[in-house]
Amino acid sequence: MSQDNASGEARPSTAADRVEPRQSDSPSAPRRRRRNRRKRAGGDGPPQPQSATQKALLSGGYKLPTLGELDQVSPDNWPTAFSALQLSDRMLSALTALNFEEPTPIQEQSIPLLMDGHDVVGQAQTGTGKTVAFGLPAVEVCDPDLGECQAIVLTPTRELAQQVGSVLDFFARAAGLEATVLMGGRRLSDDFANLERQPQIVVGTPGRIIDHLERRTLRLNRVRMAVLDEADRMLDIGFYPDMRRILRRCPDDRQTALFSATIPTPIKSLIHQFMHDPEHVHIAPEVATAEGIFQRYYEVADRDKIRAVEELLPELSGRTLVFCNMKVTVDRLVRRLLDRGLNADAIHGDRDQRKRDRVMGQFRSGDLQFLIATDVAARGLDIPDVQHVVNFDLPQTAEDYVHRVGRTGRAGAEGSAISFVGEWDFDQLEKILKLVGDDLKRGELELYSSG
Repeated sequence: MSQDNASGEARPSTAADRVEPRQSDSPSAPRRRRRNRRKRAGGDGPPQPQSATQKALLSGGYKLPTLGELDQVSPDNWPTAFSALQLSDRMLSALTALNFEEPTPIQEQSIPLLMDGHDVVGQAQTGTGKTVAFGLPAVEVCDPDLGECQAIVLTPTRELAQQVGSVLDFFARAAGLEATVLMGGRRLSDDFANLERQPQIVVGTPGRIIDHLERRTLRLNRVRMAVLDEADRMLDIGFYPDMRRILRRCPDDRQTALFSATIPTPIKSLIHQFMHDPEHVHIAPEVATAEGIFQRYYEVADRDKIRAVEELLPELSGRTLVFCNMKVTVDRLVRRLLDRGLNADAIHGDRDQRKRDRVMGQFRSGDLQFLIATDVAARGLDIPDVQHVVNFDLPQTAEDYVHRVGRTGRAGAEGSAISFVGEWDFDQLEKILKLVGDDLKRGELELYSSG
């Protein structure tokens, strides 16, 4: 269960931020309205390039418009492709204010299914727009006149909970709803204050959600949609029992959406037990890494890895994310980079939430060039414009390699991925090569040149 020693909820919405709520009829009315909503015609043709705002939203570095801007949006300007997805007028105005033009594939396929009341299993890489894919239907299913939790979203990490919560808070307030984030590292008193606002949408990490269920400060008996985001990552870090406990507390007739990059056997069991005839949406092979990422590996003795990083520093000119498998390695590398006068900091499980938030804010803003991390940042942590990913240590699985490398090359941008292969890593390298193929090339270091 999460411990609480840090501060900092986002600013709660005020009356001036709120829009007039829709009139309510019965608890089942939102789904009936969605089913009967008129479908608007959509345009044909190839997808258009994403706007800068949409790219930023997908990568976590978004600047959201004010709700007042939504009131100025004309229906004539609604994005045609999104108009075909059965979304409400208010959500179309919100997407217009965000300069969205075309849905991503996961959005285009998942949103209509969820709007029609289906359970959905979405298999797609991080950074493909999953938050909007489940976030818009989650908002649409809620009744603003019912002051209870009606949509719950589970995420594996605090950072992802914050990011998902920020997006859903915007869409929720646009629809006259309340959304809140429940996660460890914050004072329980802040949670209590936010829950007193009777949010219809709750985003949180499983440990903190369980905490509130046990305290009876959160009830899930009116939940209409439950979302498991990055389900395989929650499985990896031990949240499988918590996911099951939370789903059992939700009504049997709820909708369930599960998004995951991979579908291991325990996740299949979860799908079989807790989902009703789900529709499957599979976007791109789970083994694929994004185009535009230059991937290479270097064979390096473990004792020489820091020297290898120093050799490669001239080409690591942009924002760089370095993964290590142990916290002590993270701290040692940060000290070495700081000794060289470089701007580096760490994020791992031993750092409290305030420090993690500060470091992430500096990295997102560009004030920090080198972020050294354990796998807490491997998945679900959206960071805009990462030019380089360095696997100081190879990840534990080949699939984790794909997730780590996916931190760069987002939204069509170019990036590079560098991996060090130590003396005991060759079996793991073979598995990675089998997964990603010829995209991963071998490089040579001057460190070992005979000259």
